[in-house]
Amino acid sequence: MVKFLVGVAVGYVLGTRAGHERYEQLVRAYHRAADHPAVQGAAGVARAGVEGALDKVRGGQNTGH
Repeated sequence: MVKFLVGVAVGYVLGTRAGHERYEQLVRAYHRAADHPAVQGAAGVARAGVEGALDKVRGGQNTGH
């Protein structure tokens, strides 16, 4: 029973360490992609399109955004 619990504890520690490293890897990849100039440009175009659509829905009123 003790060997089983030690095995579970070791597996848990190794799994969380590997999981955290994978999480950090995904975060770094996200930041690299989000900071890329092409993505920034596409986000600006999308933002402008959404703002234009919202203006149409609001009847062209400027709400200060």
